[in-house]
Amino acid sequence: MSTVPGGRAGRSTDRPALGRCVAADPEHFASVHWGRSPLLSPAAELPKGFDDLLTLAGVDELLSRRGLRAPFLRVAKNGAVVGSNQFTRGGGVGAEIADQVADDQVTRLFADGHTLVLQGLHRIWPPLIDFAGQLGVDLGHPVQINAYITPPSSRGFAAHYDVHDVFVLQLDGTKRWHIHEPVHRDPLRDQPWDRRADAVAERAEQPPLIDTVLSPGDAIYLPRGYLHSATALGGVSAHLTVGVHVLTRYALAEALLALAADDVELRSTLPLGIDAADPAQLAPHLAETVTALSEAIAIAMADPADVARRVRGRVWQGNRPSPISPLAQVAAAQSVAEGMRVRVRPGLRFRIETAADRVRLELPDDQLSLPISTVPALTILLDGHPCVVGEIPGLPVADQIVLVRRLLREGILVPMGDPV
Repeated sequence: MSTVPGGRAGRSTDRPALGRCVAADPEHFASVHWGRSPLLSPAAELPKGFDDLLTLAGVDELLSRRGLRAPFLRVAKNGAVVGSNQFTRGGGVGAEIADQVADDQVTRLFADGHTLVLQGLHRIWPPLIDFAGQLGVDLGHPVQINAYITPPSSRGFAAHYDVHDVFVLQLDGTKRWHIHEPVHRDPLRDQPWDRRADAVAERAEQPPLIDTVLSPGDAIYLPRGYLHSATALGGVSAHLTVGVHVLTRYALAEALLALAADDVELRSTLPLGIDAADPAQLAPHLAETVTALSEAIAIAMADPADVARRVRGRVWQGNRPSPISPLAQVAAAQSVAEGMRVRVRPGLRFRIETAADRVRLELPDDQLSLPISTVPALTILLDGHPCVVGEIPGLPVADQIVLVRRLLREGILVPMGDPV
């Protein structure tokens, strides 16, 4: 089996979405700050502000006209999260929904000093859908986006750390941030801050590593584990928190362990009557387990492709590709003809593998098997550039039409405007 170059659509060397978040060359950011240290990026050193991503008017629209349900909104004050029953009600006639956001109740809570947290905006707000998709491609790690709207002179959450990296993008108003060194560096997802609440509280009383005020257009990057808290100054303050769910070496270790489950020695049962609390009884079995595990891992490491198949799901499933319009997509597939312009769906994750007389196109939750003769055309179609039916190398025009129709129906390609 061989592999054809490919993997993610919309790849770019300039990393345009990352360039909006950091006032540093992407390569410098990658080598100096990524996963290591915070970076403060003033608006004057960034290419443009963030008004195109979300505004306060957009927040009002989300809260009043988009029919949001409770999972998309959290409300908190001074670290205490409010129950969703205090800001939701039924959806009304014809909508069997019990937890739709109630704008009047949200109004009262906000007026009373509560912070509003709009969650999962990378799934529901078009500018952030596009931005998150490109940023996920730029970073190679999936991202999520929340918005925090804080009333004047209020604080939504006490000092804490996140188990994912964060880009903070200030949208409106000003907010003072206190950043402290980690009490637990590089925490995993099952190592949240509240398990170290005493250490976090003690560290938060010490002089901060960074004490800064973010104004509209400013940004800051925080690796996971860095303590942070923020207080709105003067008026209403709004910022985006872009959470990066980084892939770690521990994830590789988990994949190796999962592959080791194929080893019968590691699956064998410990003796009848063993006292699991007695180290002396466990010791010989532990030694045998380490030996068997080492051998199983050595076998797994001989073929990194097996590890890659297990690990890639975290990335491939973490962010969806750009949205498609189902009705228009079907219409395009039915009308494929010479001269139609198409391109691969932005943000799509894929891998092309060949074996014998077939080529397999592996996707996040599916795979396609195609004739080996399609490899040259498939490689061109999926390289991220626009293609014109009739000009795709390696196949007759009739076969190009069949291939493009199939890829449109599967949501792999998308149409581009009028035929040439």
